[in-house]
Amino acid sequence: MRWPQAPFGRVLLRRRLRLAAQRYADHGWAVTPGGFFNGRRMACDRPDCLATSCHPLLDDWELRSSTATAQLDDWWSERPHAVLLPAGHVFDAIEVPALLGRQAVCGPPTGPGRATSAGRVRGPVAVTAAGRWTFLMRAGGTFASELDHRVDVVRHSLGSWIPAPPTVLPEGPVRWQVSPQQVDWRLPDPEELQLALVRALVALDAAFLDLPVNARRRLAPPMLTRPVGLKPTPTLRRAV
Repeated sequence: MRWPQAPFGRVLLRRRLRLAAQRYADHGWAVTPGGFFNGRRMACDRPDCLATSCHPLLDDWELRSSTATAQLDDWWSERPHAVLLPAGHVFDAIEVPALLGRQAVCGPPTGPGRATSAGRVRGPVAVTAAGRWTFLMRAGGTFASELDHRVDVVRHSLGSWIPAPPTVLPEGPVRWQVSPQQVDWRLPDPEELQLALVRALVALDAAFLDLPVNARRRLAPPMLTRPVGLKPTPTLRRAV
């Protein structure tokens, strides 16, 4: 799904976003509006805003996030704003590459000589068209060291936010791989979720090492458990 060209299509998108915002609010998940995709970039009505990627519409977005129906009506009255969910209150989130996300949710691929056990994740998982998987979990807890040092894994907590389906980004729509409804809006324990991600990470490393040497030389290792650099903070990452 791309930016609807016809005005009627844009109206339908705005209504879908408004209904989704209300659904999250009804379950106690505060929402805040983000920029809207205008066919070229994530725009907003602030003349001094130079951001082109997804970003909050309001400077004080965390303080003004809301579950109030009247406020949501006002925010989504004219524009198909992105639906953003502030993290660190009801939930925290962990954003990972698609390869790791798919392994954690679906388990290893099936086939001759392959294990067929499913993944261990039992919570909401949002996916972007750019290949980022975001796992929601109960707020609080510590960040597993095996994930904390990775540049391709980002934890979203206080001061950060995630784009929620059906938000449309320049690369395409955000969708649920595992929707909140599928898990009755229950959020997994942070330690259990991170353990599932670490196990998936170890499995991917092992699968890479099982490849023939020539194949490994042609491919960059998809997952490395050793430190690979400093990770940018979610707040800075989301501000541009």
